[in-house]
Amino acid sequence: TVNSIGGEWAVIGLARADREVPNVAEYYSEVVKFVKENINDKEQLHRVKSTENSRVILALTAAGYDVTNVDGHNLLMGLTDMTYIPKQGINGPIWALIAFDSHNYEIPINPNATEQATREKLIAYILEKQLADGGWDLANRAADPDMTGMAIQALAPYYKTNDAVKAAVDKALTCLSNKQMANGGFGSVDGICTESCAQVVVALTALSIDPETDPRFVKNGISVLDAMCLFAVEDGGFAHVPNSGVNGMATEQGQYALVSYFRFKEGKTALFDMTDVI
Repeated sequence: TVNSIGGEWAVIGLARADREVPNVAEYYSEVVKFVKENINDKEQLHRVKSTENSRVILALTAAGYDVTNVDGHNLLMGLTDMTYIPKQGINGPIWALIAFDSHNYEIPINPNATEQATREKLIAYILEKQLADGGWDLANRAADPDMTGMAIQALAPYYKTNDAVKAAVDKALTCLSNKQMANGGFGSVDGICTESCAQVVVALTALSIDPETDPRFVKNGISVLDAMCLFAVEDGGFAHVPNSGVNGMATEQGQYALVSYFRFKEGKTALFDMTDVI
């Protein structure tokens, strides 16, 4: 399906694991149907959630489909107006930048945009929203491991070439290290959970940092990767919080975090660097 659970993240995780995506042609048909039913004249799939475009772009890119022609629609065009992208908060610019960079896509020029989006503007917006404690949060209160991990993932391609990005990411890494729990894990509103650990694992591997051995992310001999695997359910999948059974979102994020680590160890491109996909 086309959905934040049971949809694009599952496709991304499987494709980036170099596994066959089951029924991928049928999935693409669902994307076409979804686009027909939801896209507007600005090529946006939702009136405020720009991540709808970003998420579908990432899944189609991972699966080898052309995102510039989905039933005649260019999904990149929906991410070209800077006044639209942040409507749902900081995650809008984060995932727009990740989507554009996933295959070094050129950002289309939109003559009707209130403010043309560029990589420089997206980076500047993310940097501007960094909190005093070094992290990011959807509500702009205190660093949230999930949003901080996602912001690092977006900024990772610029870490070695942009001094402002490097300074921000280094500060964010210190923030995450300080937030890591004694059991090696990370948590959000529900306490330690798979998803928070997963986002940190993806962030670290995007920077070529080994989450299993880097001393900043090992507490009492337990790494963030170890902590995430504590949530693995015996018959497959991941739980959201301890002893809660298999959870769809936790399973997808836990799986693609392991894929991100696998790709790092194998010397492959990062999880969201899909330039290796034809």
